[in-house]
Amino acid sequence: MTIKNILLCLAALAAPLTAADQTLQLTPDNTKIGWTLADPLHTVKGTFKLKSGVIVFDSETGKASGSVVVDVKSGESGSGARDGRMHANVLESDKFPEAVFTPKSVEGKLAPQGASSLKLHGVFRIHGADHDMTMNVQAKLNGAQIDADIAFDIPYVSWGMKDPSNFLLKVGKTVQMNIHTATALK
Repeated sequence: MTIKNILLCLAALAAPLTAADQTLQLTPDNTKIGWTLADPLHTVKGTFKLKSGVIVFDSETGKASGSVVVDVKSGESGSGARDGRMHANVLESDKFPEAVFTPKSVEGKLAPQGASSLKLHGVFRIHGADHDMTMNVQAKLNGAQIDADIAFDIPYVSWGMKDPSNFLLKVGKTVQMNIHTATALK
């Protein structure tokens, strides 16, 4: 056996050991959560605060785990009256103070450097019910630093939350969510 063949054999044996879980540690300091709700007259934008989060994934195997916990009570749009109605009538945040996403799998590969497009599949628990969810992830890796933008929709009315529309005000039935995080990839 030649040296070249020995090195190839060693590399083949070591390859499964190099595929390792990668971890994103999300904190309130490195993560911003925004939401948008359209209505015919104007678009309402707001924020939520992250409580905690960790996403562990292996883009080689497609496995993912962890949890991302959002403080539903922190939701705000800049209007105290609107926010009060949102918390009391739609989110019922006193009864359901958290929303939790539990990742199950990742689709796509994280490039060793530069931009990547991934899909993160999992279960989103909000308003006391679990829903299958796919989040679109645009990630940019620069060394060990990752910047990620995550987008997904919440069809809140079809998920059992109250429609705040009335005869004067008509709002969309889906909230567009976006999350931005910048953290070290471990």
